[in-house]
Amino acid sequence: MKKTFQLQVEGKHPDRLLEAIKHEIRKYIARERRRALPAGVDYWDFDCRFGTSEEVAEVVHLEAITERINAVVQAADTQFYVEILAKHGIRKPRPAGQVESDEQE
Repeated sequence: MKKTFQLQVEGKHPDRLLEAIKHEIRKYIARERRRALPAGVDYWDFDCRFGTSEEVAEVVHLEAITERINAVVQAADTQFYVEILAKHGIRKPRPAGQVESDEQE
């Protein structure tokens, strides 16, 4: 998903528009995660960029996108750019002898 979202559309309430944008982003992520995994891949990971425009977009973590959207709304900007690209994720095995925190108690 590479898209520039407008925050001020005539005839639409800004709060409803904001919720619709967030819903569209969440729906895209859920759809990508449902795709079948190729052999040797453990999960779908995402490369994300966010900014007020495509030219100034910077790399962010997937979980920080909602916070960034809220910051843009608070700053009264009229648009923002989001880029979310799915990629293969492979879990790294834990080193031998490392125990989870629940098992240490």
